[in-house]
Amino acid sequence: MLLKLAGVIISREGDMELADIKDKFTKYLKMIKFSHSVFALPFAFTAAILAAEGIPTIWQMFWIAIAMIGARSGAMGLNRVIDRKIDAANPRTKGREIPAGTVSVASALAFSFISLGIMVFSAYMLNPLCLRLSPVAIAVLVLYSFTKRFTWVSHFVLGLAISAAPLGAWIAVTGTFNWGIIPMVLAVLLWLPGFDILYALQDREFDRGYGLHSIPVSFGVERSLMIARALHLVSWLSLCLTGIIFSLGEAYWLGMLIVAVLFIYEHSLLKPHDLSKLDMAFFNMNGYISVTVFVFTFADILFF
Repeated sequence: MLLKLAGVIISREGDMELADIKDKFTKYLKMIKFSHSVFALPFAFTAAILAAEGIPTIWQMFWIAIAMIGARSGAMGLNRVIDRKIDAANPRTKGREIPAGTVSVASALAFSFISLGIMVFSAYMLNPLCLRLSPVAIAVLVLYSFTKRFTWVSHFVLGLAISAAPLGAWIAVTGTFNWGIIPMVLAVLLWLPGFDILYALQDREFDRGYGLHSIPVSFGVERSLMIARALHLVSWLSLCLTGIIFSLGEAYWLGMLIVAVLFIYEHSLLKPHDLSKLDMAFFNMNGYISVTVFVFTFADILFF
């Protein structure tokens, strides 16, 4: 009887520990908005299959994915720590995990350093050039968190950081640099600030009052929408140039047509005096765009 009771107690304690671990892990994933990994990861995979002229090895794809997830998780974790006072003051973000007290600063820092360590280890597992460039990637990721304190160019610093996804994936597969991948890098570099500007529209009044810099603060809503549209147009043209450079076929160009429609629809959702569909324009459309680029590039190379 006592043995059974002890077994029940141990079992319950084990379940409670497991539940606690799951709860903490969920909070970390929510803190870094893990679901937003869908934005850049497909571009990394697209560059990888272009570099391989087919399907890269399973290990290359695995370590590219781990490096991407580690870099983004570490950067987002540090961003949340660096911006914790700003987040606490902003009504929209005061419920985030660190201001709300559900994740401590120390644990967020530990999570971030471990994530960046995983990114560096993944670079080591890929090739020497990836490893040598990993500190540069980390420096740009960390720099972004400070730039909005003194310049509206912060959107482009974020774009520069995320554009390392296709460039890093290319180097991961080939071990070398090639100018041919630059149009795709440019496409990501401009695509990201295009929708980051849209995201910043919701914090325009707060940012102005707090002394933060962004394109919406500096140029207003209407001009910000125009700038975002221009950036996305050039981004799409850069993707088209990628198709020409790599002699991609009908499937890729069908994908570019779909991407163009998605861009147009994304911007049709937002008007200077009606930003009610901002979440849909920001998350849904840009997730669809990056996945579409990957799927149709993959289909073109694999089947045509």
